[in-house]
Amino acid sequence: MRLAVINRDKCRPKACGYTCIRVCPGVRMGEKTITQEEETGFPVINEELCTGCGICVKKCPFQSISVINLPEMKDNPIHQYGVNGFRVFGLPTPKKGIVSLIGQNGIGKTTLMKILSGKLVPNLGKNSSNWDEVIEKFKGKEVQNYLLALKNGEVTASFKPQEVDKLANFKGSVLELGKNVGCNENRLREIAEEMDISCLLNRQVAELSGGELQKTAILLSLAKDADLYFLDEPSSFLDIKERMKLAKLLSKRSEEKMFMLVEHDLVVLDFLSDWVHVLYGKPGVYGIVSTLKPARNGINEYLNGFLKAENMRIREHAIKFEVKPPAEGWKGKTLTKYPSFTKTYSKFKLTVDGGKLKKGEIVGVVGPNAIGKSTFMDILAGKTSHDNGKLEIELNISYKPQYISMEFDGTVSQLTKKTDINQEIFNTYLKKELSGLMNKNVNDLSGGELQMVSIGLALSRPSNICLLDEPSAFLDIEQRLRFSEIIRTITQSTEKTTVVVDHDITFIDYISDRLIVFDGTPGKEGHAYNPADMRDGMNKFLSNMGVTFRRDPDTGRPRENKPGSQKDRQQKKSGEYYYTLG
Repeated sequence: MRLAVINRDKCRPKACGYTCIRVCPGVRMGEKTITQEEETGFPVINEELCTGCGICVKKCPFQSISVINLPEMKDNPIHQYGVNGFRVFGLPTPKKGIVSLIGQNGIGKTTLMKILSGKLVPNLGKNSSNWDEVIEKFKGKEVQNYLLALKNGEVTASFKPQEVDKLANFKGSVLELGKNVGCNENRLREIAEEMDISCLLNRQVAELSGGELQKTAILLSLAKDADLYFLDEPSSFLDIKERMKLAKLLSKRSEEKMFMLVEHDLVVLDFLSDWVHVLYGKPGVYGIVSTLKPARNGINEYLNGFLKAENMRIREHAIKFEVKPPAEGWKGKTLTKYPSFTKTYSKFKLTVDGGKLKKGEIVGVVGPNAIGKSTFMDILAGKTSHDNGKLEIELNISYKPQYISMEFDGTVSQLTKKTDINQEIFNTYLKKELSGLMNKNVNDLSGGELQMVSIGLALSRPSNICLLDEPSAFLDIEQRLRFSEIIRTITQSTEKTTVVVDHDITFIDYISDRLIVFDGTPGKEGHAYNPADMRDGMNKFLSNMGVTFRRDPDTGRPRENKPGSQKDRQQKKSGEYYYTLG
């Protein structure tokens, strides 16, 4: 099966003069291999006539064409977005418990959620279809019973969206927002009490932090009486302790209800999931749903890049986590020092121990939500004063905040040219990673795409210190690991210091040389210790959280120990909470 996909968001046929048509060998021989669509003027590739030579793919100046050969596919797609559009093959299987979808962004997870919720009737790769045809396609498979119930209106779905920051646009309290989206007040109060967030109900939504917005979104989703709950990246902006509470809550509810989870934090994914479907293919071109797999097996197969049941290699290389003791501190020269200081608000006080930042190092920042981490970053960046004034750091500082907003009328390429960045650094380290976005309008970027562009601009600005607040948010597993390498390479090659706040423990451990640990009472007082080596910092942080980690013997990936398990008790007794030492 040959797939020819044209990304119409990138395609600009009038600007290039239909390069694809002019260079196509089939067209030159008089065949209608590539034609113009009458209504829109976009090129259309005839997949039956296409030989897969790849000339149009290479010559397209906007990188809008993909031609893929799929000899292993026998079935038509479950859904296709128009002629030469993205298509997805197969469906996940909803069942009691937690089924997770693991895969890259742009691989079809949102489409599958729309289908399983009944919001989208899949077209089976044709102009249109109906539920009877879809149900017949899956005859004899476990998902058929679910589809039949969906057609008959016997199942309902509830969604938790990915981009929870959009909730902040609502003017009113959390309770008012819940009523506004159709939640029963008594049920809202019941779930809020179970989540231990009753204190949020009368808070104004616009005043909530990122973690509080996430918990509000989860609350609104669970407060609806549904059969299938879709949770899209529920761990974003939550700290480890909050993620453990969420895991216990979902585990309890999944005994009676069906849950489908999209999550890119490997630790959370492993801890929560009963089963996984691996989605593989090419982002923006096609996605294929694997068979249902036990969680540990599915995650390991995804990381190894080979699916056993499908006998399919989905990636040229395996993603491996290096099993080694943490580095005993960073030996770089001191770049700058910052003094001890306090920042006092009416109901919150932050105390910061003084410390040094060293050339070419990455300092991770970890701690609970509402403990002052973003305030600390704002003060370092000079955006906010502490109690005795502003920090006197006579260095250039680049800052990517937690919440990203870009008001720019133009493409990413135009944005990079109008922004004060070091073009050599951008072109050397980031342009290839962002190449697929360069001709896309900034206002059309998804959450993950906006995050990547923001990280790229922050790293490329002329600076001695780069501050990144939650850079892993909305990035998939592979993007997180690739950007961690980019951040490290740029930091070391330019001898700047990069300070990273994040809640993904895998990401923080993978990227950091030293660690600043925050503790205290969330919402009341926070204390930031001076930068420590990874062993001491991680042990202090994890002991505060009350969790321990081990490593998977096959992939080396970190896995959170079940609370109270033998391994958990042994590590707590020895005082070694940090998984790289096990």
